[in-house]
Amino acid sequence: MLETLTGVGLATAAGLNAYIPLVLVGLLARFTDLIELPGPWHWLENGWVLAFLIVLLAVETVADKIPIVDHANDVVQTFVRPTAGGLAFGAASTSQTVTVSDPANFFSSHQWAPIAAGVLISLLVHGMKASARPVINLSTAGLGAPVVSTIEDIASFGFALIAIVLPFLIIIMVAALFAFFIWAIRARRRRREAKAAAARAAQAGYYSGYPPY
Repeated sequence: MLETLTGVGLATAAGLNAYIPLVLVGLLARFTDLIELPGPWHWLENGWVLAFLIVLLAVETVADKIPIVDHANDVVQTFVRPTAGGLAFGAASTSQTVTVSDPANFFSSHQWAPIAAGVLISLLVHGMKASARPVINLSTAGLGAPVVSTIEDIASFGFALIAIVLPFLIIIMVAALFAFFIWAIRARRRRREAKAAAARAAQAGYYSGYPPY
């Protein structure tokens, strides 16, 4: 169960920011005893790999905070974030952490299962993030983009770290995140409906010969 929660937390983090969970897992595996990666995943703690991921993290962190550019970044990340989520879930589900001492007995016979689960979770989170961002940009004239992006980066880091050290809290955090995304998507739908209703009212006023307001 803890293996699954750790993987879910890291995949969710990747849906918000593709590189934060991978960088965090690699750094913790390289410099601490909080996580021990199995043989096939040792590349994540390689110095050159970490340096490359940190550069990519810096690029995404900046791009995601610029209105309009953040939308283009989300389009590109549609492929990157699910891939990162699959890698993060795959590494976590077979790793020994401070809370998981025998990871081999959970996904032991289906090595593809955690990677596929990570891809789906990250894709879902990414889709909801990409749908919520236009609402925020429109309602704040773009000023909210850097604020929300920073919050998402902090949330991604929080999800990744807690997934490793306190995975049982992931259930609450995921529920809260999805509640926020659902609220944002509904707000976007209400905004569209209000604009459509206003347009219909204006058109009706025009054709009736009365001013629309």
